[in-house]
Amino acid sequence: MKIVDVKIWTINVPYTTPFQTSFDRRTGTTRTVLRLTTDNGLIGWGESFRGRPTAAIIERSRDMLIGWNPYDVEKLRLQLDMTPFFYGYVGYAAMAAIEMACYDLMGKETGKSLAELTGGMLTDKIKVTGVVTPGLVPPGVAHTPDALAEAAALLREQHGFSALKLKGSRDAQADVQRVRAVRRLLPDVGLRIDPNAVWSVPESILAAQQLLPLGLEYLEDPCKGLEGMARVRATVGIPLCTNMCVVRLEDFAPAMRLGAVDVIHGDVHKWGGISAVKRLAALCDAFGIGLNLHSGGELGISTACHLQLAASTPEIRHAIDTVYYLMADDIITQPFTIENGKMTVPTGPGLGIEVDLQKLEHYAAANAADGDLVK
Repeated sequence: MKIVDVKIWTINVPYTTPFQTSFDRRTGTTRTVLRLTTDNGLIGWGESFRGRPTAAIIERSRDMLIGWNPYDVEKLRLQLDMTPFFYGYVGYAAMAAIEMACYDLMGKETGKSLAELTGGMLTDKIKVTGVVTPGLVPPGVAHTPDALAEAAALLREQHGFSALKLKGSRDAQADVQRVRAVRRLLPDVGLRIDPNAVWSVPESILAAQQLLPLGLEYLEDPCKGLEGMARVRATVGIPLCTNMCVVRLEDFAPAMRLGAVDVIHGDVHKWGGISAVKRLAALCDAFGIGLNLHSGGELGISTACHLQLAASTPEIRHAIDTVYYLMADDIITQPFTIENGKMTVPTGPGLGIEVDLQKLEHYAAANAADGDLVK
């Protein structure tokens, strides 16, 4: 089996409600979609983030991909090894889309699902996390802690989430009040908060001390850097999670030496592929560190990948992040649903999904008109 054609789309799909973080406000997601076609007529799909820049890097790899054997994923990793050095996250994103499409092709030729190809499916249902942002508060309602707590309760009622993650702000003390309000209303839900590293170390220590009695699953990236995270963890003892200061395998050793984190968020797109997250899982297992999966606005292709990866990776024990429920639409023919806080793992060959080409072209036209919806 050899690749004979490469096709790339950059698409915009709107959210049903705005997604607000401590540093931006998003009304939709921009994704890069890749289709690889082989000489035996199979089609493999990949998806990644960062839009047009990612598409441009994949395009630079076109000549290499034509004639490539999709089974050579380790050789592919070595071939693209310097791409993240020159392009950072966008380089990892491009690698991830290519590898994902190769795995989809392998699965389709062998009749095996991605989960079967990467260790075997341990479960057919994956717990997912509801992400709470101010965008969930209805228009015209004052943005008080109680209003956000009520929005969080409604989100949980709609989808049955067992865990919720609040996106924090630059005001650590206001965020503490929001978490307290959610905890009062939902005493049994798993809680997390993620301010995306905008708090200072002193602010993080004070907030962590106040959050400790609330029984959070973890506090995610309160401040910048491994040194800062290590100070917070040593001072307060609250479990810390990151997807910002351990973002590649080279970061793992210094994080362990400093005692900076308890949980690491993997992400197929940000880490450079399925095999990269599997290597991260082995390290986390060896050092007794928790592993979870980050969400960056995945559509159906990448959601299928994350679900199958979670199903075949026993080290992933937390409810994985997703904002899939915010999508106004999808580009796959059978969109996923969330029931009782879980999503069903697809079982068809490869990723187990089919792409709706008409919708793909429609949302590519939206990107052509509006540009990327990412910063």
